[in-house]
Amino acid sequence: MSSTPLSPTASGDLPLHGGDLAGAAARFGQPAAGWLDLSTGVSPFPYPMPAIDPASWQRLPDAGLMASLLQAAAGTYGVPDPASIVAGAGSQAVIRALPRLRPPGKVAVVGPTYAEHAACWSAAGHQVTAVSDLKAGNGADVVVVVNPNNPDGRMVGREDLLAEADRMAATGRLLVVDEAFGDLVPGLSVAPDTRAGLVVLRSFGKFFGMAGLRLGFGLAEPALAERLRAELGPWPVSVPALVVGTAALSDKAWIDETRRRLRAEGRLLDRLLRDAGLCVAGGTDLFRLVEHGDAVGLYDHLGRQGILVRPFAQMPRWLRIGLPPGEEGRQRLVSALAGSPGR
Repeated sequence: MSSTPLSPTASGDLPLHGGDLAGAAARFGQPAAGWLDLSTGVSPFPYPMPAIDPASWQRLPDAGLMASLLQAAAGTYGVPDPASIVAGAGSQAVIRALPRLRPPGKVAVVGPTYAEHAACWSAAGHQVTAVSDLKAGNGADVVVVVNPNNPDGRMVGREDLLAEADRMAATGRLLVVDEAFGDLVPGLSVAPDTRAGLVVLRSFGKFFGMAGLRLGFGLAEPALAERLRAELGPWPVSVPALVVGTAALSDKAWIDETRRRLRAEGRLLDRLLRDAGLCVAGGTDLFRLVEHGDAVGLYDHLGRQGILVRPFAQMPRWLRIGLPPGEEGRQRLVSALAGSPGR
């Protein structure tokens, strides 16, 4: 089972992914106060944009800038060798490239989770099966797990993941661990232990609040990393993204403070949601998953108030709600929920 958003055939003309403001406007109209977009799981507290030399927009990326970015990423993710890290235009680019590096086989995706993993492996000719947990993937050539998971925040222990990677490597199989939200729980990450049989995916845009920069990473043992790098081709990351990514990943003080801030903001969101009578079923420090008897109705109600959240086709009682951008956003959400179905 995947966590694809509600489709038009299932529930009318709904947006097909988080952040689809054009789709939301087509369904609800353009709100006078503008959109409060809580549908993406991207931090509403972005890294402060560093100064970028105007000449950066005219240059092709060079090896020196890429080396600086990979060194900064290695420091943040605890990776001993920067050669194990491959940068791309968002982790989505790596998710799409990775299936092309293996012959068609059986792939198990632990879900419900991002639909893109199943979609990309299927598009490359693999036979994809959804499974409920890591052990259920036994027998697959590739197992994909998102950790912490989207949208429920489920976590698998790092020692369990490393042991599974070792078992899979012994028979030429592969464990893919998507740590899109790994910056929130650094002690959970297997990035420092990249080895044969293991690929780790890291997103930049979610934690740093810069999804539009399009930057992400794949981490693998050096030989596989080199094949992945060749598959992505030359100039996979723009010069401005190299500059901004290097600055942000090197800023340990900002990273530590942002982790504390997101935890505090998450607790405020919990209180708000529970006061509104909603059941918080899981999540991470960037979003909460709630259960509601009429989730589609609540989605539509919030949309008419100019607040976009994330519904799920195969889990019709679920909504994912991202962190509001401070007190003003929280109050807008409180006001909208006060008149919601069931209140």
